[in-house]
Amino acid sequence: MTDAASPTATAVSTSERLDRLPFTRQHLRVLTGSGLGWALDAMDVGLISFVIAALAVQWSLSPGETAWIASIGFVGMAIGASLGGLLADRFGRRQIFAVTLVVYGIATGASALVGGLALLLVLRFFVGLGLGAELPVASTYVSEFAPARMRGRLIVILEAFWAIGWTAAALIGFFVIPGSEAGWRWAFALGAIPAIYALVVRWGLPESPRWLERRGRHAEADAIVRSFEESASVTPEARRRLTTGPIEIVGAAATTARGRLAGLWSREFRMRTLALWVVWFCVNFSYYGAFIWIPSILVAQGYDLVRSFGFTLIITLAQLPGYAVAAWLIEVWGRRLTLSVFLAGSAVSAVFFGTATSESAVLIAGMALSFFNLGAWGALYAVTPEMYPTSLRATGSGWAAGVGRIASIVAPLSVPVLLAAGGAPVLFVVFAVFFALAALAAWGLADRRGAALDDR
Repeated sequence: MTDAASPTATAVSTSERLDRLPFTRQHLRVLTGSGLGWALDAMDVGLISFVIAALAVQWSLSPGETAWIASIGFVGMAIGASLGGLLADRFGRRQIFAVTLVVYGIATGASALVGGLALLLVLRFFVGLGLGAELPVASTYVSEFAPARMRGRLIVILEAFWAIGWTAAALIGFFVIPGSEAGWRWAFALGAIPAIYALVVRWGLPESPRWLERRGRHAEADAIVRSFEESASVTPEARRRLTTGPIEIVGAAATTARGRLAGLWSREFRMRTLALWVVWFCVNFSYYGAFIWIPSILVAQGYDLVRSFGFTLIITLAQLPGYAVAAWLIEVWGRRLTLSVFLAGSAVSAVFFGTATSESAVLIAGMALSFFNLGAWGALYAVTPEMYPTSLRATGSGWAAGVGRIASIVAPLSVPVLLAAGGAPVLFVVFAVFFALAALAAWGLADRRGAALDDR
C-alpha cells in the first residue's frame, strides 16, 4: 500500500474497509437484530399452518377455504417482496426493514379478533405484504455489512433464525392452540410482538454504509464503518492510513426504479436473474406446499391434532442442524454446489416422506426433508444478494423473492387437488420434481465465494 504521506496515496473504499474487518460485536449486533426480526417472521408463517388445522375443525371450513387462508398471505408477500426491494434501494435498508415489521405485526395481532373468514383473509393479505418485503431486505442488509470471507456463512446463520421462529410456532401450536377454542386467537396475539420490536430495529441498528455511500452520504457511511473498526480495535493511526487520499467512486449500475428493473435483464445479469427466479419459484412451491400442509396432512392420515402437532415440532427441530451444515459447507464448497446438493437431498427426502407409512418412517423422512430444505434456503438467501451490485441489490433480491411468492400462492391451492388425485405419494413426488429443477437451475448462478460485493 502506498504511504499515506505520498501525494499519490489512495484511500481504501468503504467496501474494502468492511471486508478487512474480523467478526466484531457490531457485526453480532446487526446479525442478531436482523435475525430476531427474521425469527418473528418465521413464527408468523409457521403459526398459520397450525391455525389452519384448528380453524378447519372449528369453522367447518372446506379444503378450498383453508387453502385460501394460506395463499392470500402469499399474494401479499409477492407484492411486498417486489415493492420492498425497490423501496429499500431508494430509501434505505433499515427504514424499510422497520416499516415492514410494523405492518405485519399489527395485522397479525388484529387477526386474533376476527369472527369470520372474509376479514381474516384481508388481514392475512396485509401480514403477507409486510413479511414479503422484510425478508429480502434483511438478507441484503446483513450481506452489506459482512466481510467477504465469511459473508455466505453469516447469511446462512441469519436464515437459521427462521428455524428458531418456526420452532416457536410449533411450540405455540402444540401447547397453546389445542388448549382451548380461543387457542388460535392467542397464537395470533403473540404474533403482534414484531410491531414492538420494530421500534428497536428502527433506532438500534445502523443503516448500510454501502447504501449510504452509493447515495452520496459519505460522512454517514464513514462514521458507521469507523464504529465497526473501533469495535475491531483498529487504531486511529491505522484508520488514518486507510482513509487518507481520494476514493475512486465507481458509477452506479442503475439510478432509477425503471433502470433497476431493466438492469435485472441486462446482458450482464439476465442469466443470473433467470436462474435465480427459477430456483426461487421451485423452492417456494415445494417448501410452502409441504410445510404449510404437514399438520393437516398428518391429521388426514389419522393422527389426532395434538399428535400431528407433536410430529411437526420434532420435524421442525431438524432445521437447526441443516442450517449448521450449510453454514459450514457454503464457504468450503461454494454457493452453487452447496445449494444444489441440499436441493437434491430435499427431492429424495420428499419422495420418502410421501411414501412413508409407519410413525418412525414419517418422522425420519420428515426430519430429512426439514434438514435439507432449510439448509437449501440458507444457501439461497446467501447467494441472492451477491448476484447484483449495490444500486440494484435489494431490487434484485426482492423481485426474486416476489417470483417465488407466486409459487407460494399456487402451492397451497394445488395441494387439495393433488391429494385428491393421488394422495400424499403423488403430492410429494411433485414437490420432489420441483426441488430437482431448482437443483439444476442453481448452476446458472454466479459463485462469489470470498469475493467482494459489487459496489456499483
